[in-house]
Amino acid sequence: MKTRFIFNPCSGKNRRGPWLARAIDAFIAKNRLEADFVSTEAPGHATQLAHRAVDDGCVRIVAVGGDGTMNEVAQALVGSPAALGLIPCGSGNGLALHLGIPTTPRKALDLLANSSSRIAQIDTGTANGHAFINAMGLGFDAEISRRFNQLTRRGLSAYIVTGYKAFQQYRSETCIIRGGRREERFPMSIVAVANSDQYGNRAYIAPGASVDDGVLDLVAIGPVGFFSILPLVARLFVGNIDRSPRVLRLSDRRFEIERVAEGLIHTDGETHHTGRLIEVLVRPRSLRVVVPANCYA
Repeated sequence: MKTRFIFNPCSGKNRRGPWLARAIDAFIAKNRLEADFVSTEAPGHATQLAHRAVDDGCVRIVAVGGDGTMNEVAQALVGSPAALGLIPCGSGNGLALHLGIPTTPRKALDLLANSSSRIAQIDTGTANGHAFINAMGLGFDAEISRRFNQLTRRGLSAYIVTGYKAFQQYRSETCIIRGGRREERFPMSIVAVANSDQYGNRAYIAPGASVDDGVLDLVAIGPVGFFSILPLVARLFVGNIDRSPRVLRLSDRRFEIERVAEGLIHTDGETHHTGRLIEVLVRPRSLRVVVPANCYA
């Protein structure tokens, strides 16, 4: 089974030392895998390396990094026979947590060598042509993503601090949301469209969402103040944010989100500048992923 590991040396845990690169080399040798190992050198390079791996006939292509690395590698695998493997090394690891993939690198490596693992076919999405595997969004969370990506030290605590600083300056805007046979004019602080149930770190933006049901879940959060944001954050981690009266939730294969002016969106935490109108589409069962045998996807 020809395998290629695509390693991002700048992702989360990988920046702290070279031990994981050595562990992967040892893993390949120990399991006598027909596998090799390449490192990314710049943003977007993982997609190029993954395309090359597909052309080289690799059956499994393993992203070793955070959500951004996962996104870049997966872009090249959508619609291909190759399967995505994940060694989560980022700050959120939302898709890995949703699928039950271990977030400890050594255990994630063991999953790849475990004969009981299997291949699941999951949905992916696009937002104005930008691919996402886990979630996209605009408003407050796109601004947090922009700031968070500029940090040299990350993690949940850094995300909370960054979010608090962004919250002090952010102002909500009204947008028009079309989907689920509805059109809503909604004053929003966040509009997120999720494939899995969570952003990462077990913050459940779309409780109960499934990655293989052929639809995406839109969750829009209305304007929030200092006292109203704390209960919403608590709901994120409890898993019932969609029960808040401040929240709109829709499910559909396609959404249109129209805002006042062009601006930022994020796809799996990576930000892009795009226009006023954002079209979000699902691509049903378009990506093959290595998952634990007991994963429901």
